Amino acid sequence: MSIATPAAVPTAAVITELTSIAERIARMAGQLILEGRRSPVEVASTKSSAVDVVTAMDTASEKLLREMLAELRPLDGILGEEEGSSAGSSGITWVIDPIDGTVNYLYGIPNYAVSVAAVSGPPDPATWTVLAGCVHAPALGATYTGGAGLGAFRDGLAVRANAPQPLAMSLLGTGFGYARNRRVVQAEVIARLLPQVRDIRRLGAAALDLCAVAEGGLDLYFERGLKPWDLAAGALIATEAGASVVGLRSDRPGENLTIAGPREGVETLRGLLLELAADRDAPDVVV
Repeated sequence: MSIATPAAVPTAAVITELTSIAERIARMAGQLILEGRRSPVEVASTKSSAVDVVTAMDTASEKLLREMLAELRPLDGILGEEEGSSAGSSGITWVIDPIDGTVNYLYGIPNYAVSVAAVSGPPDPATWTVLAGCVHAPALGATYTGGAGLGAFRDGLAVRANAPQPLAMSLLGTGFGYARNRRVVQAEVIARLLPQVRDIRRLGAAALDLCAVAEGGLDLYFERGLKPWDLAAGALIATEAGASVVGLRSDRPGENLTIAGPREGVETLRGLLLELAADRDAPDVVV
């Protein structure tokens, strides 16, 4: 495959090529981690807390993704969850999550995925432009793709987010942090929201939550603490499916808070989350 160095405004052909690469390497990494589930999975290390785990397959999957990108796109930068960032010279950076939903993976719950996205500009959700992305869930047999301006797809078929619904008729998705002082606030927020919505789901993988919004499996989604690799591909796919993906106090999603869904529903949910100050953490607590 030829190595395309995108111009400041990539063409549809370049975006299509980047999407194809994202899908190709996500599928390869997905096959690797799926085969890895045939043997017992053990925790290799932890990150933010004792329950925020890394498995050997997280590391192996990212290694494979980096090797494939070095072959296919040697001038591009890479930002990965496990190995950090490496600079490139093309203006394109690949933002990769080798296993989104590692705890699900550890327990054999099938809601986990490989997330791969190509962005232009610094790999920061506050400023980047996401060009292409793939979220591949090997245990679910589902592959979501999206290209900027080219639509969103599941297994090659176009997907579309749900039309706006009253909050009382909306199914929400969310996720929880690992720190106790964050979970205290998140529990308060859920307790206040639950009586006002159809129901709430916690799938355990942010990229798949965003893809669920894209295909109508969730009406709305919100979560605090998402990293760039959690967001990049899924947010593009949701946006290309007609959803709005924003922050709590900004039109850009990010670690502070991410909200996704139809614009009207997002604004209603955003108002409630602002009232609840959902982007705060409680003082350190002893539980």
